[in-house]
Amino acid sequence: MAERSFVEEVKKLRLGAGEVFSGEGILAVTKALLESGVAYVAGYQGSPISHLMDVLADAQDILAEHGIRFENSASEATAAASLAASVNYPLRGAVTFKATVGTNVASDALANLASGGVTGGALIIVGEDYGEGSSIMQERSHAFAMKSQMWLLDPRPNLPCIVQAVKDGFDLSEASNTPVMLQLRVRSCHVHGQFVSSDNRRSAFTITDALENPMRDVNRIVLPPASFLHEREKISQRWPAAVKFIEDRRLNEFFEGDGDENFANLGIAVQGGSYNTLIRALEQLGLADVFGESKIPLYVMNVAYPLIDAEWERFCAGKQAVLVLEEGQPNFVEQNAANILRQQGAATALHGKDLLPLAGEYNTAVVLKGLRAFLAQYGKIEPVTAPAPAKKVIPLVLEPAKPVDESVHARPPGFCTGCPERPIFTAMKLVEREIGAHHVSADIGCHLFSILPPFNLGNTTMGYGLGSASAAALNAPGGKRAISVMGDGGFWHNGLTSGIANAVFNKSDNLTIVVDNSYTSATGGQDIPSSTALNTTRSTGHAIEAAVKGVGVKWVRTIRRTYDLKTMKATLKEALTTGARGPKVLIAQSECMLNKQRREKPKTRKAIADGQRVVRERFGVDSDTCTGDHSCIRLSGCPSLTIKPNPDPLRTDPVASVLDSCVGCGLCGEVSHAAVLCPSFYRAQIVTNPTRWDKLRQRMRGAVIGWLQGRDAARRARYAF
Repeated sequence: MAERSFVEEVKKLRLGAGEVFSGEGILAVTKALLESGVAYVAGYQGSPISHLMDVLADAQDILAEHGIRFENSASEATAAASLAASVNYPLRGAVTFKATVGTNVASDALANLASGGVTGGALIIVGEDYGEGSSIMQERSHAFAMKSQMWLLDPRPNLPCIVQAVKDGFDLSEASNTPVMLQLRVRSCHVHGQFVSSDNRRSAFTITDALENPMRDVNRIVLPPASFLHEREKISQRWPAAVKFIEDRRLNEFFEGDGDENFANLGIAVQGGSYNTLIRALEQLGLADVFGESKIPLYVMNVAYPLIDAEWERFCAGKQAVLVLEEGQPNFVEQNAANILRQQGAATALHGKDLLPLAGEYNTAVVLKGLRAFLAQYGKIEPVTAPAPAKKVIPLVLEPAKPVDESVHARPPGFCTGCPERPIFTAMKLVEREIGAHHVSADIGCHLFSILPPFNLGNTTMGYGLGSASAAALNAPGGKRAISVMGDGGFWHNGLTSGIANAVFNKSDNLTIVVDNSYTSATGGQDIPSSTALNTTRSTGHAIEAAVKGVGVKWVRTIRRTYDLKTMKATLKEALTTGARGPKVLIAQSECMLNKQRREKPKTRKAIADGQRVVRERFGVDSDTCTGDHSCIRLSGCPSLTIKPNPDPLRTDPVASVLDSCVGCGLCGEVSHAAVLCPSFYRAQIVTNPTRWDKLRQRMRGAVIGWLQGRDAARRARYAF
């Protein structure tokens, strides 16, 4: 099950010529693929393009109508390798994945594809996850495009430009026999807007045609001497063809300004993806309106690579200075532009990283500061010596100014309430108390949150599915065993071969924990080979245990319910202390609580609305019994656990408390009993739409409890002084 369904939205993909499409950027990309006559699509989910894979999965009936082959690829490398279909055949193909981690995984296939070149259009749609809020290392796709001589599109973030970029990308690829990368920033993927649709069209040359009429061209295979010719061909044929196409099609845009002579001698060059941010900053300076009409001439590079020498010469002609807006370091665009202008003998001064930060996302505040410095240097505005006054806003309610609370703590990411992965790391901490600390190799996924408090587990993370491989060097005869952690998504993506099979081959003695929640929960809950849910278009139900044993692992244990802390702790201890040699694999199974709640809560609400009896379990803490030890919090970290003042005036330590967000997983109680005997936790049942028997039983319980309370109160009164 995916994080959300697009079943209703995909109906818009049937819109014909002249009809107005309204929706999200991801959906618009899918529509553009259909209008471009794509023959096959593949990819691997990951922010910010996870939803693109979900849209494609929900639109399989429409894809089938147009003869389009769609694959949920096992990895980004698998997806990229599928573009081999465009090498010899006039088949348009598109793949998608998260950059830059996905591009790194796919790099071998992409490099070979770029070397041999393509016949049909090959489009790589990468989700550019750069800047604040990113979950990966701060790198960009630009360097890879330059390294492999693939053209990089970075369209302005509005639906018409994105849709046109998809179509131009295929045309550019075919015109230059080169694969093309289309990068979509996070906001571009989820921006909403409109564009005028065209008719969907089938590929003129089909996959069946390719299979019935196989073609081969030995010069397209990356093998010497052809591979040496490929490098010459890139420069002598493909590059000039790409430059001509970009110029003829006018993929880059020039906005000459509104004719204000005061700013005519300045210019700003910006990559398309940062255009909206630039316009917002200019608008705040009074130099542009909300519709994008700028007083300063703009050069918008919807093609981030290659740069077009003639366009830079044209834009800079007669200008005193130009500011380049380019996120990230190295400043590829600025360096290339400087080289172009130097060779042309242009006197235009070039600015960029001298006025803007070397690295990091260029949000409106950052761009605004850089623009002020640029304009002040050339006397267009007064230098700013103090913070600019904020725009006057008339508040609805006047409130006294509040002092800033300097004690507000950072809120790093953490496990959800009731997360089934939490007890795994709780058990690891409890085992650590008994037999000492172990090296822990972490992996990509929700389980990586274990590196943060309260668990503080995890020494390294090297990539998706590489948890086990990350501990490969840490094997010593008779020494402590290293622990590796990976999710089921990472296991199928890369971990089975690079981690588990490698451990078998090299006779590793370490322990690998595979967190199995039946889907890739970190990317939105997409199905994988071991998913237990029935998938009508994919083959599921392939057990991880069988795969692990299939590559030769002898010591394998599967825990069906991770919340069973006692079993989890005992199994971990056995794995780390057993005399059995060879790799050990512990498969910890439980469904992602977030996805489970997404499925169960609507059913519960409907049952309550229909008048059905519904029982929900919740846990609580008896404030009079709690000692303030807080082991439940220290070894669980559940967001539903907090503290409150102690009701006993003779005790000062705050007591634990359970919030209403509790989902009744029971881990806090399990933790308390595993760490130190704690009788303060209780389990309660909340009954909605009770039956007559429920009401009678409650009245009887109330009567008995009331009688006992009255007797206790009378006894206290007799001994009161």
